[in-house]
Amino acid sequence: MPRHYRLLAALACGLLIWMIPAPDGVSAQGWRLLAVFVATVAGMMTQALETGAVVWLGLAAAILTGAMTPAEVLDGFSNSIVWLIVSAFLFSHAVAATGMGKRVAWHFIRAFGGRTLGLGYALAAAELIIAPAVPANTARAGGILFPIVSSLAQVCGGRRLGGFLMLNQFHATIILSAMFLTAMSGNPLAVELAAKTTGARISWGLWAVAALVPGLVSLAATPWILYRLHPPEERESPRAAAEAVRQMELLGPLSGPERRLAAVLVCCLLLWSSSALHRLDATTVAWLGLSALLLSGVIAWREVLGVTGAWDALIWFGGLIGMAEAMARLGVSAWLAGALGARLHGPGLWILVILSVIYFYAHYGFASLNAQISALYAPFLAAAVAAGAPPLLSSLLLGFFSSLNGALTHYSTGPAPIYFGAGYVDQAAWWKLGAVVSLLHLAVWIGLGLPYWKLIGVW
Repeated sequence: MPRHYRLLAALACGLLIWMIPAPDGVSAQGWRLLAVFVATVAGMMTQALETGAVVWLGLAAAILTGAMTPAEVLDGFSNSIVWLIVSAFLFSHAVAATGMGKRVAWHFIRAFGGRTLGLGYALAAAELIIAPAVPANTARAGGILFPIVSSLAQVCGGRRLGGFLMLNQFHATIILSAMFLTAMSGNPLAVELAAKTTGARISWGLWAVAALVPGLVSLAATPWILYRLHPPEERESPRAAAEAVRQMELLGPLSGPERRLAAVLVCCLLLWSSSALHRLDATTVAWLGLSALLLSGVIAWREVLGVTGAWDALIWFGGLIGMAEAMARLGVSAWLAGALGARLHGPGLWILVILSVIYFYAHYGFASLNAQISALYAPFLAAAVAAGAPPLLSSLLLGFFSSLNGALTHYSTGPAPIYFGAGYVDQAAWWKLGAVVSLLHLAVWIGLGLPYWKLIGVW
């Protein structure tokens, strides 16, 4: 379809919302913003322009229509998660530029390079070890794992192989974000909202035990599904380990920049995993790490300016977060949740399932997991409990889905633009595979989760 037709289609989606009178409880400003947001997301879905350009036009429309002020637009770019994403791209550049990424990649290939699927499982297992100690999934993905995955994709060659590795690690990050209370920054917020809304108390151990079985099943099934639906060019690589040994010998000992980079990354990892002690948020730690890289000469400022993916992510991800936060402030998100819940009738458990599925797919309209938790978690939880659903079960299921719904899009959460931005998978494939994985999560976390949680006494 020609570009101008795609632009017109996106505009038509927004105009359709615009022409409908604002419902009771939603201001005219909020309704206008919803129309602009729908048109922006439609433009991204149809790929009318590059993602950054679509969001830029959407922000301009929001200002011209009075849906947002320039100050509100700029608020999105001050969001700490946005700058954590920028930092992740810069860390990735440093790992690649110093050669450390290639060194780590060959280590992985030497140990697990016999089969591509095995390599995917090995990388997922590596994140499983560190996920409980790193509460920022963006920091975990961008600062630790993305540079390794990126280097593996470059070393092994092949666009399909790189695509499989990027998809695999992104979805592993999403699953692991749901498995531990401290694996995603929004999980403690959900726990606090659950306590205030229903009185349900969720400890770290209860969250982990409840997520253990469905989480491991999802973590085992997802790489296999992605491997089948997005197969790499080479499935077997019997000479990979021997080649890895040869390459490691050619690389020689660690260079000075590699050593300094390794020291900075280790310090960042320690600070990320001990945030409860020093109260430094993940973005502050990332900025300190990048400052150390600049001071030590590992990277130069001209290199920072040349990492175009970082600044592209700043524009489109910051713009979407600004719109999402504005809709939450204007009450649009809460109205949507209330309107849906008021129309559901039946047994409490079935209402919970229906609301959970709606909550899951409502994330198509959000560019942040935390934004959806802030806007919709409490209203959906209150609606489910009012319908007779068990409070603790409702709190946990919606809490798990608050991370798992990040699988849907390339703008869903911090790690999404990092892995998508590598350029190995186009937007259509990313969304299609995200939809398939979402169905897997629903089947596992509802179909297997409900009887498992009944067995362990959650409800």
